Amino acid sequence: EVQLVESGGGSVQVGGSLNLSCTASGYTSERYCMGWFRQPPGKKREGVAAITSDGKTSYKDSVKGRFTIARDNAKNILPLQMISLKAEDTAMYYCAATAGACPPMRYIDLWSYWGQGTQVTVSS
Repeated sequence: EVQLVESGGGSVQVGGSLNLSCTASGYTSERYCMGWFRQPPGKKREGVAAITSDGKTSYKDSVKGRFTIARDNAKNILPLQMISLKAEDTAMYYCAATAGACPPMRYIDLWSYWGQGTQVTVSS
């Protein structure tokens, strides 16, 4: 059974940094597309960043230059480094995975596996 567990969330001030991590188990992660999504309070879940099995990355426009996604296939870990955080980055952050090629992040239903989420709160 595929399991994804996020960690690293917390509360920071505007301009601060946080490093999220997702630990995957139950499958060989290098064959999967991995991604980070978030759901702000009262809003729909949205894609933040994705990374293909061979390391190609894509980002939501509003996080480009501030967020960095990576993957460590040996350890089955998916880190998300976040700097220069803004109040609008406040959300529950979820790790997701799906087999094969990365679907567009806007197609939430095409991502097969999800973690339970970790809360990120950015305050001024």
